[in-house]
Amino acid sequence: MSADLLATQPQEFRSRRRRLMDSLTGGAIVITAGHESPRNNDVDHQYRQLSSFWYLTGFDEPDAVAVLRPDSDTPYTLFVRPYDPTFEIWVGRRAGVQGAVGPLEANAAYPLEQLDAQLPELLADYETIYYALGSDDRVDGIISGLVNRRRSLAQRGAKAVRRIEDPTSQVDLMRQVKTDEEIALLQRAIDITAHGFDAAMRTAAPGVNEYEVQAALEQPFRRLGSPRNGYPSIVAGGANACVLHYIRNDEVLGPDDLLLIDAGAEYGYYTADVTRTWPVSGKFTPPQREIYDIVLDAQKQTIAAVKPGAGFDDVHRVATRALIRGLLDLGIMEGEVEQILSDAAYRDYYMHGTSHWLGLDVHDCGPYRNDKGQIRLRPGMVLTIEPGLYFGPQARQTPEPYRGIGIRIEDDVLVTEDGCRVLSQAIPKEPDELEAIVSESR
Repeated sequence: MSADLLATQPQEFRSRRRRLMDSLTGGAIVITAGHESPRNNDVDHQYRQLSSFWYLTGFDEPDAVAVLRPDSDTPYTLFVRPYDPTFEIWVGRRAGVQGAVGPLEANAAYPLEQLDAQLPELLADYETIYYALGSDDRVDGIISGLVNRRRSLAQRGAKAVRRIEDPTSQVDLMRQVKTDEEIALLQRAIDITAHGFDAAMRTAAPGVNEYEVQAALEQPFRRLGSPRNGYPSIVAGGANACVLHYIRNDEVLGPDDLLLIDAGAEYGYYTADVTRTWPVSGKFTPPQREIYDIVLDAQKQTIAAVKPGAGFDDVHRVATRALIRGLLDLGIMEGEVEQILSDAAYRDYYMHGTSHWLGLDVHDCGPYRNDKGQIRLRPGMVLTIEPGLYFGPQARQTPEPYRGIGIRIEDDVLVTEDGCRVLSQAIPKEPDELEAIVSESR
């Protein structure tokens, strides 16, 4: 059993399955795991379970299918790859059927090769099936065949399948509000990430390659129990910071560069997502400091706006207004704040959103808007706050002193009953503190 599985107690998965079954009454629920993906020749990409499947089962092997039947004597059934002693010699253990009904607490389990025969039997008494069509070719085919077969036998008393409904949106809503246990796992991922940022700040220097800094950043991740990153680390020196998802990480840092790192360790399947920007030399130039102060002020104003009832889009507008005011004060833009906001004329300098949900995925699930408008924040939601300013080639009106500057500051923020808590507060971002850390490491 993996460390990720052991990081969450079985009762947590059991509670999630029960909540899902209680919310989707009158039908059976079918959820599929992911599949291994070839990288090249006979080498696969490292497997990482689909987040929602893991959220409901705690099972980290590929090619599995979970069936939830609320009114059954065996409400939780798993189909898994069988135990294989030869496979164990070469690659490692599989849980097999016995593991599925033991630590994983399935009420019943079958080897995957019995899926075609057993799944129609498990669904025989249900007129509603909750399943995300298109999520798995094999299961798609079985359910399509089941629908056709029961339609043809309806005249003889078989129950026709009257509805197939995607359960994804309901699972997403469950995942959007975190439990105390989930928050603890997120906090651990963030605390591990903090060690990585400290190592990176003490490694970056003129003449050092971005990938050397990446190695220093990620070594504490593995050492402290993170099995993988939540996403590829962005280690962007100089103008590379103006490329939002820069991951080549293969250029040498210059003495006048800023270094932007956007990275997050994953722990217990939950990921951090933090960005810091600092001067490689240990001292901001005056133009760099001017832009940094604008972004930091915008971030602080935005964090202060995070509280229950605040609108997701309104939080973004707090950051955007603050950035626009800063650009106006520097003379980089002209006009009125509200008109610039309405025209989106700021997008040459700030082209991304201020926030996204955070959890099992770095861009976690759950809606930002629904038919009632923007989503209102609730306690237990976790979101990033990450304003930035980028003076790359797209910003053609940039005065010379600011060209090539890219700055983003990102923290992970938990909505609480009376406001919010910055989970990544321990990672330095005050400019004087950043300069001191970098300078003392020389």
